[in-house]
Amino acid sequence: MSPRLTNQFELAADAYQAMVQVEVALQSSGVDLRLLELVKLRVSQINGCAFCLDMHLRVARSLGENELRIQLLNAWRDSSLYSERERAALDWAECLTLLSDRGAPDEVYDRLSAQFDAREQSYLTFAIGAINLWNRLQVGFRAAHSQEALRVAG
Repeated sequence: MSPRLTNQFELAADAYQAMVQVEVALQSSGVDLRLLELVKLRVSQINGCAFCLDMHLRVARSLGENELRIQLLNAWRDSSLYSERERAALDWAECLTLLSDRGAPDEVYDRLSAQFDAREQSYLTFAIGAINLWNRLQVGFRAAHSQEALRVAG
């Protein structure tokens, strides 16, 4: 599959820089970076974004995320490997990514607010919104993911 655009970030440089600033804010938010990567991975799985999956798999591994937890992420509800805090974040991420399916139910928000203070909820929700936007940009313009793994394996 060939990319539709390769210079989208140059063409919309001010918007791109604003998104980069959101990511910088998320990195210094105090929310656990491994948790943020799990959320970004799960949202990217739902949205089918190969580019973001490739990138966030690398980041999660570099942060020491367990390989089995990465592999089982799409079945997090059926695995005991995820904490209640992670479950609350993942459920919130799924709701906000699939808004038309179930909205943002009170029971999901209640679980989130039991695990995260208001500041953390805000940053987590910004992270979910941001990765959804990145996914839409990369999927929409057919951004090519890294070929490094294929070269090494082949």
